[in-house]
Amino acid sequence: MQTDSARFIGILRHRIGVDGEGVTTLAAFHGCPLRCRHCLNPQSFDDRYTGRMFTPESLYDEVKIDELYFVATNGGVAFGGGEPACHPGFIRHFRELCGPEWRITLESSLNVPEDNIEALIDVVDFWIIDVKDMNPDIYMRYTGRDNSLTMANLHRLAAAGLQDRCMVRIPLIPGHNTEADREASKAALMELGYTNFDLFTYLIRKHE
Repeated sequence: MQTDSARFIGILRHRIGVDGEGVTTLAAFHGCPLRCRHCLNPQSFDDRYTGRMFTPESLYDEVKIDELYFVATNGGVAFGGGEPACHPGFIRHFRELCGPEWRITLESSLNVPEDNIEALIDVVDFWIIDVKDMNPDIYMRYTGRDNSLTMANLHRLAAAGLQDRCMVRIPLIPGHNTEADREASKAALMELGYTNFDLFTYLIRKHE
C-alpha cells in the first residue's frame, strides 16, 4: 500500500467545531474521483494546480506545532480534499507517527474501493460522510459517478458498528434534489443505523 508523498491543496490550522471535536488542522488532499457540479474545491482535481507535496513524515512535522491543542481538546487532524480515502496508506503511516492521542477525522464521499475503507476502519476516529443524495440517478447527474461504492462502504461501516462515529452530510442542492429527496435519503440512512446528520442548503452563486 503506497505511503510515499502526496499532493495537498491546503493545510488549515486552528479549526474549531467544524471537523468534529476539539481544535483541528484540516489537511486537504489533491485528487477526487467525483466531478460535482458545484464543487467547493475545484483545484482538487485540476492537474495544473501544483499544491504542496508532503510525505507522512513531513506532514507530521508541519502540523505537530499544534499538538498541545490537539491533546488538550480531543482534537487532531482532519483529512479532506479532494478525496482523502484515495490515500489509505498515507493516512495509516501518519497514524503511526502521531500515535493514538490525536483524533483523526476523515471527510469523505466514500466513493472509493471497499479495500480503501477497510484499511482505514481501525485508523479513523470520526467519519464525516458527504453522500450528496442517496438516489442513484440524482447522484449520477450531480457528481458524474454512480454511488454503488458509496453505498457499499456505508454498509461496511454500519456492519462494523461505527454509526455513532459518523456524521452524514445530506445537502439540499437547488436544481438537483428536493426536500422530499433529502428526507428519503435520511430515511434510507436511518435504516442502516445512522442517526447523526448535517442538513444544509447549498448557496449557488448566479454565475454557476
